[in-house]
Amino acid sequence: MFLYQKTLQFPVKVETTNPALAALILEQLGGADGEIAAGMRYLTQRYYMPLPEARALLTDIGTEELSHWEIIATIVWKLVEHATDEQIKNSPYAQHFANHGRNPFPHNAAGVPFTAAFFNAKTDPIADLHENMAAEQKARATYEHLIRMSNDRGVNQTLSFLREREVVHFQRFGEMLDKVQDYIYSKHRRRDDNLDYHRIRQEHDRYGMR
Repeated sequence: MFLYQKTLQFPVKVETTNPALAALILEQLGGADGEIAAGMRYLTQRYYMPLPEARALLTDIGTEELSHWEIIATIVWKLVEHATDEQIKNSPYAQHFANHGRNPFPHNAAGVPFTAAFFNAKTDPIADLHENMAAEQKARATYEHLIRMSNDRGVNQTLSFLREREVVHFQRFGEMLDKVQDYIYSKHRRRDDNLDYHRIRQEHDRYGMR
């Protein structure tokens, strides 16, 4: 399912050594609205989508989020790669350094480790797509906050790229939500409004329905 190319989706150019900024950007490495949470969310939810194009969308975006996680890790690394002990000691990054050194490790800006509790999969395509749209909007807002906190032009260029991808993902999920709702409610709605997604998926796979 994965094809790995040894190039970043967007080039990371860091102009400064800034452990304090690195500590903030760790939010998108291992925070609740960060890239690893997004990737795991979409790659977990994909299996129960009733349309093949919905499964493909979640696979594609989930894979892209893993590449974004690599970009964030690269930013963090470059911000601290040449930092002196004194620069680290007098910054919020010191708490991270005490446990992980300069190595990027998934936790948020406050030091809370990444956990799978940050995302969910409900076996309900409509609920999951709504969660995904909210997640993309929250990630967009986080990138905007980080850009405001950064004075590094190269870092801000990369963060702006990632912000724009969140906007595109939000739009794609919104379009897919409309398609999934139309499919479910137009062809498979029961009188009592209880939807059996397992039955829907079985029928779709059996008859190749679109």
